[in-house]
Parts: sequence; C-alpha cells; structure tokens
Amino acid sequence: MAWARGKRSMAISDRSGQAFPYVEMVREWNGSLVHISEYESKHPQIRRKKVTADAIALQNSRAQDFNINSGGKNFTTVSLTLPGDFAFESNGMQPDDGSEQNRRRNINSLAGQVTVVIS
Repeated sequence: MAWARGKRSMAISDRSGQAFPYVEMVREWNGSLVHISEYESKHPQIRRKKVTADAIALQNSRAQDFNINSGGKNFTTVSLTLPGDFAFESNGMQPDDGSEQNRRRNINSLAGQVTVVIS
C-alpha cells in the first residue's frame, strides 16, 4: 500500500495537543507522535543493560588434598578449626566479641621430625 507524503497535512502532537506540519513529526521511543521541537530521547537509565554474572566457580574443580607426599615423607598443611558455626554472632544490636572467637581457634599441624644427636 502506498502512503501519501503529507507535505500539506497537519498532525496533532501527542505531547502538547498542538497542530504541526505532518512532515515535521517524529515518533518517540514510547510510541508517541510529537513535533521535532518536543522530541525527547530515551533516558540512559531506562535502557536495559545486559547483566552478566561474575565468574566465581571453576568448571573442573576438585577437592583439595591436604596431604603432600614429598620424598617419602608426608606433610600436612595447617588446618584451622573453629568451634561452632563460622558466622558472626550478635546479642541484639551489639555484636559479640570477635577476639574471643579467635582465641578459641585451634591449630593442628605436623612440622616434621627433629633428630637430636649428642656426641
């Protein structure tokens, strides 16, 4: 279907309700037909942004082995254990003393063998 050019036609603006020449009308991003003097482009905060998640997990991960075999000797890395849940605790609005939780930490490690020779 062919459309007329509208060089002598008038159109009503959806924003102001005034009549303007049809050839000077433009369509906004929201579908309104307005005069070029009333045109407002889409605000950048309205535009959708592609949100991508952070790459946190590894694709081919395996559990860490804490036993290391070096030259026939087994070494174990340091293992810190914390009694109770590993989370911040509070009594109402006052947080508990975090240093008390640190004082309850235990360290279990194997440093190797010591040989003492007295001659």
